[in-house]
Order: sequence, then structure tokens, then C-alpha cells
Amino acid sequence: MATLYIIGTPIGNLGDISFRAAEILKSVSLVACEDTRRTLKLLSHLGLRVKMLSCRAQNEDRAALKVIEALDQGLDVAYCSDAGTPALSDPGAALARAAARAAHKVIPIPGPSAFAALLSVSGARDKTVVFEGFLSPKPGKRRARLRELLAMDAASVIYESPFRVLKLLADIAEIDNSRYTCIGREMTKVHEEYIRGSAAEVLAELTARGEQIGEFSVLISGKQADSG
Repeated sequence: MATLYIIGTPIGNLGDISFRAAEILKSVSLVACEDTRRTLKLLSHLGLRVKMLSCRAQNEDRAALKVIEALDQGLDVAYCSDAGTPALSDPGAALARAAARAAHKVIPIPGPSAFAALLSVSGARDKTVVFEGFLSPKPGKRRARLRELLAMDAASVIYESPFRVLKLLADIAEIDNSRYTCIGREMTKVHEEYIRGSAAEVLAELTARGEQIGEFSVLISGKQADSG
């Protein structure tokens, strides 16, 4: 029986690839990936040359059939999304489900995750955390979902682009401007930084900078959390 390995890859710093992930990438016959150009950089960093197959959100179901064909032939396959752990706001879930249904082993190779990385340094004390990923870009839907999230006792983790992060923070501050918030920007990269404080304080800090650069991960503490 062949195996599909779901591999967590660096979210910025290529040095974060695990020894086990590197060994698996070296051993497989095929690497399915969200973007072959991004994964080629990782493989080149590791000194590896492996056949690749594009498997992104737009073609995941079709690509899954090709992966299963390879697995049926007894070939082990690895799957990598662009950064972090597949299926967390990235493709991978449909492929994993299809391979399991075809009676192949689906094995996780744990690795970097912006979600886990932000939690570890946020200072939030919530016992429960909701991973929301990207919210709707539509203002009405975004605010409606934020109200639901901020009404929970659980913390929430949201991913956001530099183009909408100020709008996101403004919406959070409007709903509860004192809610403890931690933002991670360019995590593991050269200009990595974390900003902590109330939603209003974090919004003011970023607004003063003008143009926003980099990808953002945002933790919002739950309404009952002790953030002191």
C-alpha cells in the first residue's frame, strides 16, 4: 500500500523545514503542490530533484485523480501547500479525503503553521481557540462574522492580507475596542514582528505607519479571557 504524506513546510524561513520532512521529500516519487514554483524553491534549497504535480484549489479534485493513479501504482506521494500546514486555509483536504477513500495511507508530517506560531507568542490565555482563516472580503459579511466570533468565549485566529488588515482591525475595534489582540506580521521572515494590545491600540499603531507590508495573522482573545 502506497502512502500520501501531508507535509508542513516553512511559512517564510526555509530553515524551518524539519529533518523528517526533508527525508520524506527525498524518498517520494512525486510531490503534489499548490504552486510548483514555490515548492521548487524549497526542493532546490534541499538539493532535491523530484517530479512535481500542480494541485491547487482550482484543480484539486482533478489533480487528486492523478495522485491516486500514482498511489495505485505503488508510488509514495508528498503534498505541500505554498507555506505552512496543508488544509489550514490552504488546499489539501480534498486530496487527503480522496486518497483515504481509495484505501491508501494518509500520513501527516507535522511542521510550521502560522496559526500555531502566533498562538505560542500571543500571550493570550484562552483555553479554546477558533481557527477562522480568511474572512469574507465583503464588508457586511465580514462584520457579521466578526460579531459572532467576538461574542464567543473562545479566541479567534484570522488571516488577512496587507490590503484589508486595517479594515479588519477597524471592524474589531468598533465591536469591542478593548479586546486583547495580537498581530503577527511576516512571521519567521527578516522583518518579523508582533504587535500586542487592545484592538484600538493595534489599529492606531498600524495606521500610523501608512502602507502595510507583508501577510498578517491576527489573534483576538475571547470575551471572558483574562488578558491582564
